[in-house]
Amino acid sequence: MITAIVFVEADTPQLSEVAQRIADLPGVSEVYSTTGTIDLIAMVHVHTLEDVAQTVADQLNKIPGVLATETHIAFRAYSSLDLEAAFSIGAD
Repeated sequence: MITAIVFVEADTPQLSEVAQRIADLPGVSEVYSTTGTIDLIAMVHVHTLEDVAQTVADQLNKIPGVLATETHIAFRAYSSLDLEAAFSIGAD
């Protein structure tokens, strides 16, 4: 499974609509509105790099109101939540 983190610059008046349209795309698990220079962050979970290209370049970038994107591919995950869940299995 490949995880891509996509920073999205969006047209401010359309922000909610853009976020919902991104969230509706196959492979997109979450979309967060953020403060700062990035308007939205989309989490994309797909099987191949070609799927990333299809999701981001062929679909997400073509949503009206998306002005620019920057895509980052995750290659290793670190999460205290995952560790906590693993160590709590079978514990009361």
